[in-house]
Amino acid sequence: MTVATVFITGASSGIGAACARRFAHEGKRLVLAGRRTDRLMELKRELESNSPAKVHAIALDVREKAAVDEAISSLPAEFSAIDVLLNNAGLALGLEPAHQVAISDWEGMVDTNVKGLLYVTRAVLPGMVARDRGHIVQMGSVAGTYPYPGGNVYCGTKAFVHQFSLALRADLLGTKIRVTCIEPGMVETEFAEVRFKGDKSKAKQIYAGMQPLTADDIADAIAWCTSRPWHFNVNTLELMPVAQAFGPFGVKRATS
Repeated sequence: MTVATVFITGASSGIGAACARRFAHEGKRLVLAGRRTDRLMELKRELESNSPAKVHAIALDVREKAAVDEAISSLPAEFSAIDVLLNNAGLALGLEPAHQVAISDWEGMVDTNVKGLLYVTRAVLPGMVARDRGHIVQMGSVAGTYPYPGGNVYCGTKAFVHQFSLALRADLLGTKIRVTCIEPGMVETEFAEVRFKGDKSKAKQIYAGMQPLTADDIADAIAWCTSRPWHFNVNTLELMPVAQAFGPFGVKRATS
């Protein structure tokens, strides 16, 4: 039986690392990409010591198109036929209203969540089409459907991920390539720390008094989606903790 090769962006922590551990336990061949080389190499050593997985690690910033193209075109032969692409790299920056936010934060989110995802997808997809097999898993968010104050561009980038995933399905009709958009609600990882520029106290307040989802919860869901029979495609999977739900429409009422 052929061993599947899984390419994971943003693999050095959080959901990406949890997915790497889950796929490694299943014996998959892994390509792990991320910006933090020390963490990537530590994860590679961990996985190769505790699982049958073979792991190739790449220091990669998905915002750099030339680097993405080079990394994927120069993969060792053993890792070059990518069966599952997990576009996990992404981030939120700040929580200020649109008229106060730093434009650099907007650019950072678009560059990573949209352009980075496009660069990696475009580099990997031709090989999948040539082999007539593959599964692209995109990391979306409930923020792409349900906006919230301060979400502005982050919500917009995740709405793009959702719609781009559906459009890929339309383009790939007639092939054996699947596309899934995973859309979690609140997941406790380093996500909030990144959003608040390393302010751990402010990040902890996001999850205070409630039980969020974990990175392992999302990894379980992704493993389920990718293990379905080849004729079975999960288009979109929305997940939320029980403690999170939907609020009423916002209405600002005059006080006089």
